[in-house]
Amino acid sequence: MSTSGQPRLSPLKILLSLLVCIAIIFGLRHYSASPQLQKIEGYAQGTTYHISWWSEKMVPTQDIEQAFNATLAQIDAELSTYRDDSYISKLNHSSSTDWQPASADFIQLIEIAKDINHKTGGCYDPTIGPLFNLWGFQKDEFNLPTAAEIASIKAEIGMDKIEIDHTGQRIRKTLPGLQLNFSSMGEGYSISKLAAVLEKHHITNYLVEFGGDMKIRGHKPDGKKWHIAIDRPDKQDDERQPYSIITINDENGVTLDTSGTYRHHFDENGKEYSHILDPRTGAPVTHNLVSASVFGTDARVSDAWATAMLCLGPNAGQQVAKEQQLEVFFIEHDKNAFHNSKSAALTASKRVKFEN
Repeated sequence: MSTSGQPRLSPLKILLSLLVCIAIIFGLRHYSASPQLQKIEGYAQGTTYHISWWSEKMVPTQDIEQAFNATLAQIDAELSTYRDDSYISKLNHSSSTDWQPASADFIQLIEIAKDINHKTGGCYDPTIGPLFNLWGFQKDEFNLPTAAEIASIKAEIGMDKIEIDHTGQRIRKTLPGLQLNFSSMGEGYSISKLAAVLEKHHITNYLVEFGGDMKIRGHKPDGKKWHIAIDRPDKQDDERQPYSIITINDENGVTLDTSGTYRHHFDENGKEYSHILDPRTGAPVTHNLVSASVFGTDARVSDAWATAMLCLGPNAGQQVAKEQQLEVFFIEHDKNAFHNSKSAALTASKRVKFEN
């Protein structure tokens, strides 16, 4: 006992008490601190991705990253045309016209492709892989095919040559050699899946960028709006420069998908051939539209529409965008200068604001 009649605390108990106080103070500080922006980046499907998010409730970054990796691996196993063991490669290599089981996601991609194929009069078509091979774009070995060669390949492509049985959740090719390639929706599909991972963890403020395409939802931790950019079409990936800066006003979620012709083309005898092929003619497009950016709510759909716009060109593209109420930003290249225009729906939209 102490001389005051009170029990004396041992040094060990004093130390433990101090540690408890420090823990409580630290916990209160951590609880009251403003949420911080979390970031993950990586490489997949031949491109890079950058993801930023924040949440009032802390979600371990490691959990998100593991879920991302599992999701990307699943996408690769289903849609990669560079893997012989992927679902789509097995389907393409098979000559069977029997019904084949398919995932709900795969069937949805076919449905989107069929819908946009119909609305563009056949200008959007994920079965045109053989045409890319014919022209030499697949291996960067340019070849100028004959009209007969083009006609022969055209007879072997078409979204009408694949059927869906929704009841049995299965699909079938009506032509043995038909091939599918969803690369024109691949980045949008990946964005949709990665955004779904975040939302499964109750994260509703994020920016998911994959290969330059993106989905943006909510706002920044400080309450400010997200700002994004549409790249100049003449710059390579490692030297990107913004062509337009955009503020995202719609916090419910905006997708932006851009497709361009400027970076991929061949020159033959003084004539330039774009890598964008028109399935209706079997030949590269000849208009001067070099970039089309589509704003939407479903990254898969806006990704497909961006490719479709490059096939349609500025005039037909504007008309289809008007008919379908699509928010599209067009960039044309003429006389060594860029010119841009907006679809009627984008001009009237309050979802996004162009800062320049």
